[in-house]
Amino acid sequence: MEKIVLHEIAGTACMTLLGCGVVANVLLKKTGGHNGGPLLIFFGWGLAVYCGVWIAFDTGAHLNPAITLALWLGPATEYAKGIPITLDNTLAYFTGEFVGAWLGAVLCYLCYKKQYDDTEDATTILATFSTIPQIRSRVWNCVTEAIGTFVLVFVVIMFGHTPNGLGPLAVALLVVSIGASLGGPTGYAINPARDMGPRLAHAMLPIKHKGTNDWGYAWVPFVGPITGSILAALVATVY
Repeated sequence: MEKIVLHEIAGTACMTLLGCGVVANVLLKKTGGHNGGPLLIFFGWGLAVYCGVWIAFDTGAHLNPAITLALWLGPATEYAKGIPITLDNTLAYFTGEFVGAWLGAVLCYLCYKKQYDDTEDATTILATFSTIPQIRSRVWNCVTEAIGTFVLVFVVIMFGHTPNGLGPLAVALLVVSIGASLGGPTGYAINPARDMGPRLAHAMLPIKHKGTNDWGYAWVPFVGPITGSILAALVATVY
């Protein structure tokens, strides 16, 4: 269990540091990537996942409770080679994923401390930590997150059926594709830990000019991905 927790913390922290980092680089002023546009964010997040997967490769590199949940509910018998699917191991994955996501966001804040100090718009600050919808409609935002997560989880499961998968690169390109195609409405959390961990970090850190944590929306990037994960597991079971 300790190995699972440590590897998932390290992998998820790296992913979140680089993922939130590219958003901060694009949105915050006085950075080299300011106004770099959404494509930079999509590719930055894809490469962030690529790095995180390599770090946590020995434990299957879930980095996402939606992936763990789908494997738990689906036809798989192991989370990774030599790691059986048990309740204790499941909780270890969840712990590593949420703690790692929080830690990565804290490290991102430290990297961009002076830029955060220079930013007065609270919405921009929050957007570098957690997802914000372009049109706020919680039910439809939840549908968007569920569909995006379904695509992520189902395709990842299908990767396991190939004789020689591309591994981290394939997952990275999948994340880029989902961002470019389905990420516009909500910012595509497609990962409960990716949104909740940084949102908690935003709430805890002494950030100048920060406003609300938008807890009224926080359930959407949690429930949506969980719903998509469950649907993907059901489809994978009968596919």
